[in-house]
Amino acid sequence: MNLKNTGLILGPTLFIITRYIINFDGLPDEANAVLASALWIATWWITEALPISVTALLPIILFPLTGGLELDDTTSAYGHKLVFLTMGGFIIAIAIEKWNLHKRIALNIIYYIGGDIKKIILGFMLATAFLSMWISNTATSVMMLPIGIVIIKQLQDNPNFSESQGNNFAKALMLSIAYSASIGGVSTLIGTPTNMVLAGVVSQIYDYEISFFEWFIFGFPLSFMILFFSWYYLTRVAFSFDDFSMPGGRDEISKLRQGLGEITFEQKAVSLVFFAAAFCWITKNFLLKNIFVRIDDTIISIFFASLLFLINVKGKNEKILKWQDTIHLPWGVLLLLGSGMSFAKAVDSSGLSIWVGTQISNFGTMNLFLLLLILITVVNFLTEIASNMATIAMMLPILAPFALELNLHPYVLMVASSVAASCAFMLPVATPPNAIVFGSGYLKMPDMVKKGFLLNLLTIVIIALMVYFILPMLWDLVPDEFPKSLISI
Repeated sequence: MNLKNTGLILGPTLFIITRYIINFDGLPDEANAVLASALWIATWWITEALPISVTALLPIILFPLTGGLELDDTTSAYGHKLVFLTMGGFIIAIAIEKWNLHKRIALNIIYYIGGDIKKIILGFMLATAFLSMWISNTATSVMMLPIGIVIIKQLQDNPNFSESQGNNFAKALMLSIAYSASIGGVSTLIGTPTNMVLAGVVSQIYDYEISFFEWFIFGFPLSFMILFFSWYYLTRVAFSFDDFSMPGGRDEISKLRQGLGEITFEQKAVSLVFFAAAFCWITKNFLLKNIFVRIDDTIISIFFASLLFLINVKGKNEKILKWQDTIHLPWGVLLLLGSGMSFAKAVDSSGLSIWVGTQISNFGTMNLFLLLLILITVVNFLTEIASNMATIAMMLPILAPFALELNLHPYVLMVASSVAASCAFMLPVATPPNAIVFGSGYLKMPDMVKKGFLLNLLTIVIIALMVYFILPMLWDLVPDEFPKSLISI
């Protein structure tokens, strides 16, 4: 029996055992219903017994039927404002891809970085990371892959380079695309769905909005730091490119740029909408709120996404975006976001959060930094075999009572977990970018596991240090103290 079939049976089995056979001391009936449902859903997520997005709909069935959460409360979570914030970001991303603006941005970044091997890899990483800040890491990887293949073939066809040199460059470039696609998404609130799940859970449990700017001032420097170390690691530790330059590398990139032709009216229009949205997200709290008191990240997202349906294509009676284009929206991701928020509401309202808190008092004496290292490591390696979205959707609601019981600020634990879920670099199944570059044929499983394992360890340390030392300063919080303002919520 394969893993999927095992999970298909195991999920309902765990549900029945938890709901009807085992009696947990002090666990309310509603909380038991949520716990049993969570075990079923988590098992199907981990084993992918059904598509993850389909499993994300199970709360709508299980919570009301078991008494864990009323139907209205369960379904309303799927319409949370952050789901629509993400939807708006996805629509803007569709326009960027439709009019090939992403290729123009990427090739220009790579071109201006330089022509030797290390700089080419750096250019690819910067371009990939920048695009991944705004559009899905999957789409970014798919776009960057053919550009990378062109450069690889150009080098491998050069008689001045040995086969081993060409293979090492190919492996390093493929890994650089995968790594930076995941790392870049950490920078912004809309860059990766795990960040949005975090914002949604915090909003659901604590009625607090993590703004685009608030996340950016932490996420961008963290992302940049991990990206720099990843580049250094790839070009100096994992592979050696000393005295290794690529004749004509920049010329090849220049040819690709020229192949795009002159920038079109449509690309200019999409660029304007894209940068205007980014500007509004970043300046909302200290500029726009002085003009529009009720302005919100979601309003900004939907406003600029809607503009793309109003602007005409030059010389044609059609719009830059048509509704038919939204068929490419990742509806499954939006459903998964909603399920994460329904989990948060159910865990909190059922009393499961309080019960979990009483079960973990044994961790009370553990040093916070050590606890962060353990938590980040668990999440990081769990996401190597399970969906990072599913992992975070399961974990974040549980971390709330954990933090309360141990008298720790919940944002410290939640942020650490969310970032860790975006930094799994070992296995093709860990993230879509890993799978995409693995499918290129330039990498073998040992290449990914060996190089990715060391980078995982490095990333774990960086995340722990940033969350422990930098996050409290940027967000003005005390890491080893649960704020009284959140207790009453």
